[in-house]
Amino acid sequence: MGLALAEARAAAAREPADVPIGAVVVAADGTVLAAAGNRREAEEDPTAHAEVLALREAARVTGRWNLSGATLVVTLEPCTMCAGAIVLSRVRRLVVGAPDPKAGAAGSLFDLVREPRLNHRVELTSGVREQECGDLLRDFFRARRRR
Repeated sequence: MGLALAEARAAAAREPADVPIGAVVVAADGTVLAAAGNRREAEEDPTAHAEVLALREAARVTGRWNLSGATLVVTLEPCTMCAGAIVLSRVRRLVVGAPDPKAGAAGSLFDLVREPRLNHRVELTSGVREQECGDLLRDFFRARRRR
């Protein structure tokens, strides 16, 4: 989660600043395959969420779209788009920092990653460094509202 938080901080520090969310894909043997922060503003791309970027890079590094055995660590509970990408990439485990009660699709608003009607379900661990992950987002939006 430390590396994911570093990616989140880097996303907020870039110009233009992005919402500070970071994601890291770790192989079954513990090797970091990819790390990314949000780049929606920088790339002017609505799909440039940290999770999607990290999954794309991990697939490129491994030469496979199927990331079974991998763990995705993310600072904020994934949205429906990202949760769908996580399921479709066959990630084994998802580790989440802060919950997202307004848009989360890994247990809060929806639970797409563990939906029994889908052909793959993801093991979920939530609340890892939750306060730190949540504070990063709260501080970011508080600063934006002051401008």
